[in-house]
Amino acid sequence: MAGNPERRAALVDAGVEVLAREGARGLTFRAVDAEAGVPVGTASNYFTGRADLLRQIDARLHVRLAPDPQVLAGLLERPKDRSLVTAFMHDLMGRATRDRTGYLALLEMRLEATRRPELRASFTKSVRGDLEEGLAFHRSAELPGGDAVVTVLYLAMLGLLVEHLTLPDVLDGVLPGVTVPDGLVETITAMVVPQE
Repeated sequence: MAGNPERRAALVDAGVEVLAREGARGLTFRAVDAEAGVPVGTASNYFTGRADLLRQIDARLHVRLAPDPQVLAGLLERPKDRSLVTAFMHDLMGRATRDRTGYLALLEMRLEATRRPELRASFTKSVRGDLEEGLAFHRSAELPGGDAVVTVLYLAMLGLLVEHLTLPDVLDGVLPGVTVPDGLVETITAMVVPQE
C-alpha cells in the first residue's frame, strides 16, 4: 500500500465526488483516478479494495461534515434554551448545504449499506456513534429535552436534509409563509423541543 497521506486524502475526496455524482455502482478505482487527475491504477495502490475505499470515504465524510469547534464554542455561550437548539440545527443545515456533495455521498453510503452486509455493519456503527455522540452532547450541554427529543429531532432533520438536498421543490410552499429550509428548521425545533 502506498503511503503518501496527501495523495490518499485526495483520492478519498475524489471518491466522495464520484459517489455523490455516480452512486455506488459508479465508484470504481478508474473513476476515482480520473476524478483525482492521477494516472490509472493509482487508487489501487492506496486501497485494498472497494470496501476499503468505502470505509475510508465514511471516515472522511464524518470529518468533512463535522461541526466547527469554534462555532460550537460560540453557540454554547448562549442561553441553554430552544433557540440554542434551533441555532445548532441551522448550523447542521448550513454544513450539509455547503458540502452538498459530501452529504449526498453520505446518503449513497446508506443505500449501499442496504446491499452490502459488511458495509452495513461498519456504517451502522458509524452512524449510531454519531447519534450517540449527539445525545451525549445534548445532555452535557444541558439543552432542553431528553434523549427522546433528540431522537425525534434527528429523524425530522434527516428528513428535511434528504428533501432539501435531493428534491428541494417538494417542500416549496408546502407550509404557506414558511421558508425552505430555514423556516422549516424553525418549525421543527418549535414542535419538537420543549420551551423551558
